[in-house]
Amino acid sequence: MAPPSLALIEAFLAEKRLAVVGVSRRRQDFTRRLWEELLRRGYDALPVNPLAAEIAGRRCYRRVQEIEPPPGAALLLTRPAVTEQVVRDCAEAGIRRLWLYRAVGRGAVSQEAVAFCQAQGMPVVAGLCPWMFLPEAGWIHRLHGWLWKIGGGYPRGGGVAGGPRRG
Repeated sequence: MAPPSLALIEAFLAEKRLAVVGVSRRRQDFTRRLWEELLRRGYDALPVNPLAAEIAGRRCYRRVQEIEPPPGAALLLTRPAVTEQVVRDCAEAGIRRLWLYRAVGRGAVSQEAVAFCQAQGMPVVAGLCPWMFLPEAGWIHRLHGWLWKIGGGYPRGGGVAGGPRRG
């Protein structure tokens, strides 16, 4: 699978209202820290977890179809085994722009989910960690991006005005 373009990543990050599917109830979990970072950066990041009514005092949705009006994008922090269903839920809810998170291992990436998105004409970032593309990210996230660059897997192209800093 070829890496997504920077233009696709920048368009996703330009969506300021997004569902974050798979946010953990555990405060120290990576998914929770990423969600909180998106909130800190001004995103209207709506948590989705079928096992929680609220997370950190914010309403938590059981499914993306419950969110009204639907957000423009969804970040999936799910296990690959459930990703395909969540992608289908997003399509049903009218959420057209998706990011299937990945840092180490498979993350949320599922070949079936990617194929579904492509068949539906839904832009999808399949893999990578959004933190690598957020301006002024911490050193560990910049290092992660640098490792992807030297390994040849870092996205190319793009240049959307006002998009995230690359580096």
